[in-house]
Amino acid sequence: MTLLRIRAGYARLLEFIVFLLMAALAIEVIIGVVYRSIGESLVWYDEVASILLCWLTYYGAALAAHKRAHIGFSGLVDALPPAFRISAVVFAEICVLGFFGLLAYVGWSIMDVLATDYLVSLPDISVKYVQSVIPIGAVLFIIAEVLNLPQVLAEARNPTVVREPLPEINP
Repeated sequence: MTLLRIRAGYARLLEFIVFLLMAALAIEVIIGVVYRSIGESLVWYDEVASILLCWLTYYGAALAAHKRAHIGFSGLVDALPPAFRISAVVFAEICVLGFFGLLAYVGWSIMDVLATDYLVSLPDISVKYVQSVIPIGAVLFIIAEVLNLPQVLAEARNPTVVREPLPEINP
């Protein structure tokens, strides 16, 4: 299996998860609004919506990392001489991987602390499961960065690589 196929499969997996989370959030909020409009407010929908939004943020960030859609300074890196360009890219990747490695480690290490806390509106659900998105999201981000690393290094080595500009958003 080639790296290109692995990257495509990983993108599809993240897109599927993000789609499910968006659909679940939309459906859950609509149900909550409908119940509230008929005077039968659901106690749990507000808390579940905020949890789904948090999960959507972490999984969406991993998808954006995979698509290399986060804010970056590619113009600055491209302006550097090739030797410095590669060093700058390697340094940046080490910083990103280090940060998300630390986030995954700390996120995992607090799971024991959170094991005794439960959601307010759904007391049968442990906060441990809700906050598990932190280490999981960090690991997904690391996987996305590692899968992109060969392409990023190839672009840093080749000064003639022309990146397609992002589409402009017209208000």
